[in-house]
Amino acid sequence: MAKVERFAFHVPSLEELAGVLQKGLKENFADAQVSVVDCPDLTQEPFKFPAKGICGKPRIADVGGVPYLIPLVQKEKVYDLNTVAKDIELPGAFILGAGAVSSKILGVNAELIPIVQTKSEKKPAVNGSYVAQINPADKGCLLEKYSSKYTDCEFGLLANLYASEGKPGKVIEVKANGRTGELNFVSCLRQTLEKHYGEKPVGMGGTFIIQKGKAKIHIMPPEFSTCPLNTDEDVNNWLKFFEMKAPLICQPVIVSKDPGFDLRVEHTHCFSHHGEGGHYHQDTSPDSVQYLGYFQPAELLFRIDRPQETHLVGRD
Repeated sequence: MAKVERFAFHVPSLEELAGVLQKGLKENFADAQVSVVDCPDLTQEPFKFPAKGICGKPRIADVGGVPYLIPLVQKEKVYDLNTVAKDIELPGAFILGAGAVSSKILGVNAELIPIVQTKSEKKPAVNGSYVAQINPADKGCLLEKYSSKYTDCEFGLLANLYASEGKPGKVIEVKANGRTGELNFVSCLRQTLEKHYGEKPVGMGGTFIIQKGKAKIHIMPPEFSTCPLNTDEDVNNWLKFFEMKAPLICQPVIVSKDPGFDLRVEHTHCFSHHGEGGHYHQDTSPDSVQYLGYFQPAELLFRIDRPQETHLVGRD
């Protein structure tokens, strides 16, 4: 059994959060509007998620961690999203986020874009996840629906997950156009929260679309590194970077400040309906970029199987 640690976030009202985020975004984007709205039906285009919303008992799970991937991989670290749902005291949870695939299942290393309605007593799991891997044919991006080849809900090494009952409800809608600052969209949101709330950690998750423009995205290579990756430079030389085009549907998991659980404080993966996806770093077309997002503050944090030996390499 993996060790599970629990923490209660500071949970501001949606109205307060909207005001805080709008102020912060305006320092980094030419135009930013944040408001409280009804969550759109996420079963519809472009999301096509297996749940309608991101509301109901919202929580964040940080599972495993980068130290299980680098400096050298620990392939035995395999997890299951249905088990995670039980560990976070929400069986049947709808889970979004960013993680790594189980190399035991795929036979290779790849990026996982988890989108899963986990199993409950009444219903089996619905796995809407995507996998982004390096295409062996042309070394480009190969994005596939997980369920087109696999029937499980496993993942490996690490994941940052936002979970809820998947219900409709009020959410924070964020629109930001024209990036004027250095920060990417997710870092801007997170640093705004950290600046405002300081020592009171705020967690947030949901989904956003890069509606226009292009973005820098990485995909891990299919083979794990046999030489130790000891620095961020080593990691970046190992990763494969791409410029991918909008629309990209992204799944961020954000914690304003680590309350001492060795968290990855921001992690975002994305997919598309045109065959591109992976780990989001930054838009590469600041003048034309358009973001539209829907977020919910999390009530609880669950830290699952925290690495005993840790480091801060490879966390951006």
